[in-house]
Amino acid sequence: MTFLGIIIIILGFITLIVRPFLAEEDEFKENTTGEVIKIRSKASPWLLMFSRKISLIIVAIGAFLIMIPYLFFWAEPGYQYFVVYPNGKKDAIMSEGIKFRGFAKITPWQKFIDVKVVGEGEDTEEIEGKMDPIPIRFIDQVTATTKLSTRFQLPADKESFIELAIEFRSLQNLAQNTLIPTVREVVSNTGYMFAAQDYISGSASDFRVAIEEQLKDGAYSVEKTEYRDTVVTAIEQENREIKEVQTRYEVKKRVDEHGQFIRIPHDINENNIIVAQVIVDDVVLEQVFKQRLEAQRDESAKRQLEQQKIKTAKDAQARIIAEGERDKAAERVAQEKEQVKALISIETKLKQEETNKKLAAIALETEKLKASAQKVKADAEAYQNAKLVSAGLTPQQRAELEKEIAIGVAKELAKIKFPTTMIMSNGENGGGTPLEALIGAAMTKQLTTNTGGN
Repeated sequence: MTFLGIIIIILGFITLIVRPFLAEEDEFKENTTGEVIKIRSKASPWLLMFSRKISLIIVAIGAFLIMIPYLFFWAEPGYQYFVVYPNGKKDAIMSEGIKFRGFAKITPWQKFIDVKVVGEGEDTEEIEGKMDPIPIRFIDQVTATTKLSTRFQLPADKESFIELAIEFRSLQNLAQNTLIPTVREVVSNTGYMFAAQDYISGSASDFRVAIEEQLKDGAYSVEKTEYRDTVVTAIEQENREIKEVQTRYEVKKRVDEHGQFIRIPHDINENNIIVAQVIVDDVVLEQVFKQRLEAQRDESAKRQLEQQKIKTAKDAQARIIAEGERDKAAERVAQEKEQVKALISIETKLKQEETNKKLAAIALETEKLKASAQKVKADAEAYQNAKLVSAGLTPQQRAELEKEIAIGVAKELAKIKFPTTMIMSNGENGGGTPLEALIGAAMTKQLTTNTGGN
């Protein structure tokens, strides 16, 4: 626009200067021979139209075009502008579009500033704050380097933005002298709030949140406490265990009398700069700690393998013992079954013998009763005969009667069947045994046989 205005001003001045020399009509002159000759032609109509007034208007248009950039400007999206007017008044333009400038000096500021750790070979274009990897030291004395990306937004209200623009004068000055040092300090202090072992065990997200909260609201005031714990790890063998002393650190955030965390303010929150984004790209732990982790991992794997072997051996031993107990129980049950069978057989025989004995006793009593009945009958007949004899029988009749009585008694006695073998007992106080009873029965049978033979 300025260049066009200059061209128009130059054109206006040219027309203003040249216009008096332009002929409005043709001029003729008579030569010596009396011939009329045209010595100057009429200027072109379009040149004749540039009068003094028109030339001055053209100059004014050119001057206006030159002044337009100083009167108006285009506010681009993603920027906000610090404006200082010729009279010293300060203002801020926060939105985009065509804005009145009024010959003021304008300093553009990006609304968002990127501060990032940039490695070798990475694209650094459009990154306002380039940082090297940030060294940190965890609370357990393990060192590391942190790579992170942050994005900050300038204050959204005019007053805070004007104060920031006056204080830092340029975006690069703000990024290099405030944002980068503050980010490095907060990240370094956050490392003291965590242990490396805890970080790799699942506290990585807490680490990022702690950085973001401290960038937004100020750094925490913390108190560190160290503990030494004795950890006893039992091995699955009798009377074996491992004792290990572990150092544990605890970081407590200090609180005020109202229970609020005590904060240490920094330039980011003091200037109302908004923390739009915090991303921890990577935390590279020192090589010694990595080697120690690998050694712990290998040792833990070996220990677990040994414990698994011990457990497997114990399981095998328990299985063998269980199988032995099972076999012993089976053998015991088999023997007990045989014993039960034998006892049942003996008890059966005893019951049979007892039954036979009772039956023999009943048979003996029956024969005794029959013998008693026969004896009573014989006695009655003898008594009858005796009465008959006493009544006056002759001696011959008496003799015949006695003979008949004797023959009748003998016949009746011959009808009685006694058991061939009897076991007699004298009772509980008789002193006899079953063996003696058997021997007595055998002798009686033998005497009976011999008598019958004779």
